[in-house]
Amino acid sequence: MANYFKRLPNINYQNLEDLSNPGKTFQNKNLFRRAKLREDIASNMTFFEDYFIQADERPDNVAFKVYGEEDLDWVILITNNILNIQDEWPMPTNLYNEYLLEKYGSYEAIYEVHHYESKVITNVDGVRVLPGGLEVDDNFKFEYFEETIGKHVTLEDCSNAVTNYVYEERIQEKKRTIKVLKPKYLNLVFEDTAEIMSYRKGSTGFISRTLKDTESI
Repeated sequence: MANYFKRLPNINYQNLEDLSNPGKTFQNKNLFRRAKLREDIASNMTFFEDYFIQADERPDNVAFKVYGEEDLDWVILITNNILNIQDEWPMPTNLYNEYLLEKYGSYEAIYEVHHYESKVITNVDGVRVLPGGLEVDDNFKFEYFEETIGKHVTLEDCSNAVTNYVYEERIQEKKRTIKVLKPKYLNLVFEDTAEIMSYRKGSTGFISRTLKDTESI
């Protein structure tokens, strides 16, 4: 993220520890500024490629694979609108195991049933009459009208148990599928980011395109 923080503009803060000298300030990065993709880019899938996060890959690992530079991890994050890596990126294996144990209390509980889901049901012609994956009760039964025999049919054993482990794995797997901006479009993002990060002359607290006073927050 070092590359990203270098792009952030500065802001003057008053030194609250020295109220006897109210004019004394110090500069820090303005974390209220945030880079984002332009809507016309974000909504056009030709700018992107699908990527599946492998094992314990971090954003900087993905950036190196795609762009050859670890410091472009911020491009990976803004492309996927990720604000909180802890919640929105797949957990490393060691942390994931700790998370499961803390959440469910024991290894046995991790493999207990979380919920039940419907099985795929088809009629005698092979036409699907019930999709799989619907959350149902453990004793779920399904009834449908079978036209070939002209009557209703009731089926039992129409559900599958989904354990806590499988439930959590699905959540992690969803996080592994991301999109990456094609390298040839990087300069567009750099130019847009420079514009977003710049202060406009005439705005409150404006000092320069890279510095403004606290009053503007």
